[in-house]
Amino acid sequence: MSDTLLAAGIDGGATRTRAVLVTAEGTIAGFGTAGPSNYDNVGEAAASENIRDALSTACGRSGRSSPAVASMFLGMAGVVSGADRDIVRKMVLAHKLAPPEAIAVDHDIRIALAGGLEGHEGIVLIAGTGSSTYGRRSDGRNHRTGWGFLLDDRGSGYHLGLQAMIAAVMEADGRGARTVLADVVRERFGFSDIDDIFRIVYHDRVPVAGIASLAPGVIRAAENGDGVAEKILEEGAHELARMVAIVAERLEFAGGFPVTMTGGLVNHPGRYRDLIHAGIRREVPGAAIVPPSLPPVIGAALLALEGAGVPPTGALLRRLKEQVRLLPAAPGESL
Repeated sequence: MSDTLLAAGIDGGATRTRAVLVTAEGTIAGFGTAGPSNYDNVGEAAASENIRDALSTACGRSGRSSPAVASMFLGMAGVVSGADRDIVRKMVLAHKLAPPEAIAVDHDIRIALAGGLEGHEGIVLIAGTGSSTYGRRSDGRNHRTGWGFLLDDRGSGYHLGLQAMIAAVMEADGRGARTVLADVVRERFGFSDIDDIFRIVYHDRVPVAGIASLAPGVIRAAENGDGVAEKILEEGAHELARMVAIVAERLEFAGGFPVTMTGGLVNHPGRYRDLIHAGIRREVPGAAIVPPSLPPVIGAALLALEGAGVPPTGALLRRLKEQVRLLPAAPGESL
């Protein structure tokens, strides 16, 4: 195939959408970002616009007037059913971003595994705004956890933030221990009287990403010795480790299989990542924790290339790795 073939990889998350255009030879032609595209959180209209904006930015940086992609793979947070996949396809078709036969959609944890382990079997844990786990064997068997912020997302940024808000109100009415998390919550949402949290939560309806934005404050509080914050981190890490253990059990992984992690809570060293690592080693002694080789958006591009008949050769993977280091990221964020 020629260098003119373009494959598009989309990583649609609860905080940000990333898009990358890649040629058949593994050249990154363009990269773009936009707002969240988990339509369960932000609605279909906003999600659709953010997918379009991210891809348009990537297209503009590639010097092309339109993507004209031969294959597109979208890994989307919150997408688990056939109906979900159909909704995302309609978003892409509404903006004429790709022809129907070129569009493939799956959950975001699949692209995290594809990028993190370069297509090899193993398990990936996502711990960012939300949380989920996905494992895949070379024979195609797979299993996942992750049911969104209302039913699950344990150990996620949203979970840590929500527990901080709960700790703040429990302290206020006398049912909870004293904690600096009350100050973290007040500062983040700009109020002084704890009674104002009622309006903020039930009237203003803080978005999922807004609650998740409390997570760094929870981690800092734990690192500075706050007992309530430390307990929240310990419980969150335990839940994430249990996810990995369940997937490993269901897929009958044994002895030295790789586990990789991605997401804002685990992309950088710190107290929470240490607790998660320790929890996985305790719950799944046979796991080998490895850093992700490539970010999820590149995993989406690899799956898009496979959809166009381009296998992930060693040369293609090396070329992608050389370029990924040059891709822009938001301040304080990793790809």
